Amino acid sequence: MFELAELKNRVSKAAYVDALPDLRSRLLELQLQVEAAGIPVIVLLAGVDAAGKGDLVHVLNEWLDPRYMRTTAYGEPSDEERERPAHWRYWLALPERGRIGLHIVAWYGPPMADRLYERIGNAALDAELTRINRFEKALTEDGALVVKFWLHLSKKQQRRRIDKLEENPETRWRVTDVDRKHLKLYDRFIAVAERTLRETSTPDAPWLILNGYDAQYRRLTVAHHLIDRLASRLSAHAAAPALPTAVPRSATETSLLGSLDLSQRLERETYQKEKARLQGLISQLTRRLRAEKRSSILLFEGWDAAGKGGVIRRITPALDARNYRVIPIAAPTDEEKSHHYLWRFWRHLPRAGKVTIYDRSWYGRVLVERVEGFATAQEWMRAYTEINDFEEDLTDRGIVLLKFWLHISKEEQHRRFEERKLTAYKRFKITEEDYRNREKWGEYEAAVDEMVTRTSTEFAPWYLIPANDKYHARIEVLRLICAAYEKALK
Repeated sequence: MFELAELKNRVSKAAYVDALPDLRSRLLELQLQVEAAGIPVIVLLAGVDAAGKGDLVHVLNEWLDPRYMRTTAYGEPSDEERERPAHWRYWLALPERGRIGLHIVAWYGPPMADRLYERIGNAALDAELTRINRFEKALTEDGALVVKFWLHLSKKQQRRRIDKLEENPETRWRVTDVDRKHLKLYDRFIAVAERTLRETSTPDAPWLILNGYDAQYRRLTVAHHLIDRLASRLSAHAAAPALPTAVPRSATETSLLGSLDLSQRLERETYQKEKARLQGLISQLTRRLRAEKRSSILLFEGWDAAGKGGVIRRITPALDARNYRVIPIAAPTDEEKSHHYLWRFWRHLPRAGKVTIYDRSWYGRVLVERVEGFATAQEWMRAYTEINDFEEDLTDRGIVLLKFWLHISKEEQHRRFEERKLTAYKRFKITEEDYRNREKWGEYEAAVDEMVTRTSTEFAPWYLIPANDKYHARIEVLRLICAAYEKALK
């Protein structure tokens, strides 16, 4: 299926001129419908050097309304990009809902180049292609349309195209040393390309392979295919999808949170001594991690009034203020809603050696959004896999990821609520919604149990912290952070 032989396809100039007006009108019509429907569209152009990717970028920007699209070409990663997971720059470049993003080579470029130059073997390439499939699946399941074009040239056609460009003084600049080098590596490149296309042409994000030698054929073929894919996606959008039904939690099922010992206490004097010791150790360890360019993410979830803010305020004095950020997560903004829900968390990932502390996190999708009905069952049920994939990307990059759930009893929560009402500088923390949420305690507890069960992995385990006693909870978190940092440094 993916044997890249010498494809020969041509379209006459007359046929091209005759077909173009209707194609352009249809493309613009569908683009406006996509914008109105709020469907993000990712168009990816890849293929052999000199096969016409640049020409297609030019004509698509000419044919489509530029207000609703953006073109992104990727060169060597910047220092900022190198200090984050490889897909960070691709997540940030994703189009908003209703927009078209035109991407040149994109996430396929680095792994294919690494294999071409034998910096990695086939096993490592396959692992990267699996990561790409997960990435594209997350996008398509969130409603995006991913359209991928592979522009092919035979070795003879590529040589002829490069020679022709070099002969013309006005186009000679378009031929680089890399192009000439790739021509010499053509056979090896095609082997890598065939493996890549075979492993990443999925039902939701298939590749269209076309000959790129004849500009008129290339343009019309891409336009026709894009029209077909846009029309098909709009038809699917109009039909109401069948949503999965959440499996109810058994009334007799043992609660993970219910098994925690909330009676654990720590005396104030012991707490103060341990806090000072552990803060000093965290300060030393974070300086060493920074020297080794190891970043870390500390993630806090828990019941309202469980003490997340208090724990964070005991961590930050041990950190260099230039080296950390605290990200409090509230309801998403309009900009954040226009992207995949993980987008806003990707954009805040720390640079090398930095610390990011999340006060609530991406787990809102499977907690508050699940319980309050802000996410459909289909959305929050697939989020477990998406979150595990996301966290694996982080830890594979060397990021130290620690996830804490602070647990208190329902009675202790009520006591703290009442205490906040009586304390002037704490009243802002309590709202009517906090009391209303108590009515769904059982639903939230079931959601937390399922969250922990499905997302406590070897590379990113959950730490469940008994927090009825604030002193105990704070010291336990500080102790676990020190242990994780020491392990990372070894």
